[in-house]
Amino acid sequence: MADAGGVDVSAGREVYQQKCETCHAYDGSGKTEMGAGLYPPPLDLRGPEIYNAKDGELFYFIRNGIRNTAMPGWQLPDQDIWRLVVFIRNLPKVVSLSSRAPTAALAATPVSASYAGSTACKTCHSHIYERWKKTRMANVVRDPREHPDAIIPDLSKPNPLVTFSKDDIAFVYGSKWKQRYFKKVGDDFFPLPAQWDVTHQVWRPYNVKTGTDWWTRYYPEGNMERPTGPTCDGCHSVNYDVRTKTVTEWNVGCEKCHGPGGDHVKQPTQANIVNPARLNYIDATDTCIQCHSQGQPLTAPTAGKAYDWPVGFHMGKRLEDFWKLEEHKLGETTFTHFADGTGHKNRMQGNDFVTSLMYTRGVACFSCHDVHGTDNDGLLWKPANILCLDCHGPNSPNGPHTPTIEQHTHHKAGSQGNECIACHMPKIQQTIVDVNVRSHTFHFVTPATTDALKIPNACNVCHADKSTAWATAALKTWADRSPWRVAE
Repeated sequence: MADAGGVDVSAGREVYQQKCETCHAYDGSGKTEMGAGLYPPPLDLRGPEIYNAKDGELFYFIRNGIRNTAMPGWQLPDQDIWRLVVFIRNLPKVVSLSSRAPTAALAATPVSASYAGSTACKTCHSHIYERWKKTRMANVVRDPREHPDAIIPDLSKPNPLVTFSKDDIAFVYGSKWKQRYFKKVGDDFFPLPAQWDVTHQVWRPYNVKTGTDWWTRYYPEGNMERPTGPTCDGCHSVNYDVRTKTVTEWNVGCEKCHGPGGDHVKQPTQANIVNPARLNYIDATDTCIQCHSQGQPLTAPTAGKAYDWPVGFHMGKRLEDFWKLEEHKLGETTFTHFADGTGHKNRMQGNDFVTSLMYTRGVACFSCHDVHGTDNDGLLWKPANILCLDCHGPNSPNGPHTPTIEQHTHHKAGSQGNECIACHMPKIQQTIVDVNVRSHTFHFVTPATTDALKIPNACNVCHADKSTAWATAALKTWADRSPWRVAE
């Protein structure tokens, strides 16, 4: 398969928008006004007929058309047809907006609670397994005895914050933004009092202050009285048992997203494994929300302890039967939210996303991210701007409604300000000190909103030396922007 972010895919997108999108829709589904009036209806380009067809067959159909259908023969140059084939193999990934199955039907789904572990998946899915095992998802926590390179900082250099040695570290957590260290005492793990700031290459203290996260009121303030089982381990493992404090495997393994796979390993069928891509938009996105959200179990504490993850949930069940998202009152800035409801800190991706227009249109987390592994930042399917433009090309029905991207962003091509994520996903959510991660509401926050509600805006995140008044005045000169929207 061609590089999803390559030149041929970008060129194929342009041909697709000119020749195919009217009938087949931007995502290949065929759900368009034009398509609804055709018989037979346009083929779903994401379906098995296309997936199982050889590239040469697709080339033939595009060149010659399909008899007794509305599919014409496009007499295009060979290079354009091949580019179109490549783009069809890399169509945007959206999910069903159909109603969810009744709870009773869900309970009857033959997915057992027998776990097999990710290595059992390797036999049939070796290519995916080999990609996945190199990702951060597969390496959230690591034992430094098995992985000597897991510890990033040099522990031989003295630092007053570091009151522990390498021998105290049973698990290393994290590697991108920060790294924390867990000590094992009995059958529990406990966070040590210093963390490594990967961006700034410095040590920082680590302790969750009482009155911040909701669960802090259930524990004394000392780290060694706050086991990671209730606060962390349910999301950093598969099948964490709150009674025995054991796991099927550490890290985000296959069954975290696909549900218990014991029956599937014995007899592989679609009926005995969960494939999030076949779920409706709510359940599909809950695959990620189970961990990438701030919330609480429906009953807190659970089993005598405050668990900061949905105890008892696994894919194949309904997340809302185990978990509730952190509440927020509009106008209040809290530990988790800005005053307008946008996430204030890391692990708020799910809280943000369910408020977005993307969510209600069938875009799921895996429409943009491939947790099985890619070479792109954030495990994106394609580089960010290329990915966004699959659905949001110039003058597309989804916007922007300008002939070029530069006319929409008012920034030069190739500049940071010309990137979709710079304005629609600004880095405003704290992960450690001044290191922030991206918002997932996709809402453009105006400088006027910053003045009113103290939520950071994309303009001044980049133009930090300028005032909000300067940014508002600049936006008012953009002829394609409503002055009423800018002033909000």
